[in-house]
Amino acid sequence: MPGDPLTFSVRLPSGTAAREFTAAAVAAESAGFDQIWTGNDQFKRSGIVPVTLALAATSRIRVGSSVLNPVTLHPIEIASLVAGLQDLSGGRYLLGLGAGSEVYLRWAALDFASPVARTRRSLRIVKALLEDRPVSELPGEEGWSEHARLVGPPVPATPIYVGAMGPKMLAMAGREADGVLALCLPPSHAEWVREQVGTLTASAFDMACCIWVSIDDDADAARERLRPKIAAAGGHLAPEVLARAGLDPERCARVQARWDAGDRQQALASVDDAMMQLGVAGDVDLVLERCGRLIDAGVRHLSFGQPLGESPVAAIRLLGSRVLPELREKVRCA
Repeated sequence: MPGDPLTFSVRLPSGTAAREFTAAAVAAESAGFDQIWTGNDQFKRSGIVPVTLALAATSRIRVGSSVLNPVTLHPIEIASLVAGLQDLSGGRYLLGLGAGSEVYLRWAALDFASPVARTRRSLRIVKALLEDRPVSELPGEEGWSEHARLVGPPVPATPIYVGAMGPKMLAMAGREADGVLALCLPPSHAEWVREQVGTLTASAFDMACCIWVSIDDDADAARERLRPKIAAAGGHLAPEVLARAGLDPERCARVQARWDAGDRQQALASVDDAMMQLGVAGDVDLVLERCGRLIDAGVRHLSFGQPLGESPVAAIRLLGSRVLPELREKVRCA
């Protein structure tokens, strides 16, 4: 709604070094961001360590995990981590849950079916543990002992987000979670995402519109930083997502195949202007224009993800000094 406050977050990828993420969190807090997130993909450096250090180095900004999965981390362990991080931060930690990458899980011979079901189950268990409710009262969890409770003082209320792209996961997030980290590729996908999340019973539900952003005073340099991201990941998007964006899924798959085969130069050269629309790349004016469209369409949480810029800290400072104030003023004056 016009006049509703905006939320701004920034996301750094899984495997980001702890010192780099901590520096980015300090910069994001100073730049006026509300949240900062980093991932926790398997076979990469832990995302929990950077989150812990960032919480210790900041005092206002909320710091989140995007996302933890219930296959390699049991819901009990997830709840225990949340409790510890909330103790450390005074309740500033944000929990993101997801099904986990099928690719990475198969690398470890962990091939689990029903991603929506396992994410929903873990969300319910973690919520029960954090709220000191008996897990055994949940449907299908009758085998849990009445002693299955977290030991220690009450845990501050913890918003739980679901990482989602597909319609079933988005709908489940709308029914069960406090928010959703919705990868909106292309950004114009945001309206479709909102439709999948559905009519919300909780007005406080937070739909984070997660986009790929590359910003630089040099617009051409910004575009060239986004190109490898699209070449490396665009073909992994669902064919229906690509088709909805007006892209040819087969062409995107060919670009992806070249990248995966090591033919990086040919893959980069094959990323055309239409594929570049999967993200937002350009100077401050272009980023403002594209983000302004999203705000006009009703988006109230913009989440800026990689590649960001020449360095995460430089991009965060540029966004904080020249983009966030303009967008907040736009809503204030609406």
